[in-house]
Amino acid sequence: MIAVISYQLRRLVRGTGIALIFAVVGSGLWYWQEREVRERLSWMGVPEWQTTSWQGFNRVLRNDGFLVGWSDIRVSPLWVSYVLQETADGPIGERPNGFARDWRSLWPVTSGQYTRSGYDRGHLAPNYAIARVYGRDAQLDTFRMTNITPQRPDLNRRVWQRLEEVVMDDFLPRFGQLQVVTGPVFDARFLHRIGFTQVPAAFYKIIVVPGEHPRALAFLVPQTVHGDEPLDRFLVSIDELEARTRLDFFPRLADEVETPLESQIKTRGWALERVARQPGRYH
Repeated sequence: MIAVISYQLRRLVRGTGIALIFAVVGSGLWYWQEREVRERLSWMGVPEWQTTSWQGFNRVLRNDGFLVGWSDIRVSPLWVSYVLQETADGPIGERPNGFARDWRSLWPVTSGQYTRSGYDRGHLAPNYAIARVYGRDAQLDTFRMTNITPQRPDLNRRVWQRLEEVVMDDFLPRFGQLQVVTGPVFDARFLHRIGFTQVPAAFYKIIVVPGEHPRALAFLVPQTVHGDEPLDRFLVSIDELEARTRLDFFPRLADEVETPLESQIKTRGWALERVARQPGRYH
């Protein structure tokens, strides 16, 4: 009897050891794969929460072509990160018929919560840009509800659309590669919600030309815009956005590069004045 128990224990230990080895190897492969994806879709690290407040907890959701810092507390993205590169023009798939619920959210966020709310289903990772650079599957990922936030129509259909068009039509051809980080800014009205999702007071977009001597533009656009304002009216420093959002946007950036990049507003070389008042494609 003792011999049988001893034999079974040895088998259990061997089996557990093999399972542990597979778990460690699998975890290691997952970590390196996840790290590779994050490196590819975020320049100088994904945004990090700067305080210990519970309101900033977020999980990184990986999509085809972009990353989402998802908050199950605000039931909203806190940030979306993606890299744009010049690609040959090709056909863009049609918009899907609707928006998909994302099983990765702890809350059942659906497209229906926006119906008759007065808010649009606003993309953070933009349909057109992601489709152009990353293809059809990535385009479909932009229609997941974890990429959607409540935006007033004059913001979503006018100012925000114009800014997204300038990024693709002017900035990307000018520089060849861009890192974009975009997301909502919330006020103190924690219970101001559509369905489960907290309604932002404003939205930010940071556009970086990566490299040894990077350059950046940052925009902060309130929900109250009329839609025809010049884009340069919304320029701010990255430092101001970090103060408003409590996010550290490029945590691996060396201090000697970070300070001038994030503390100042420098528009030289962007030709922003040429496109700041340009009407939208669908104006």
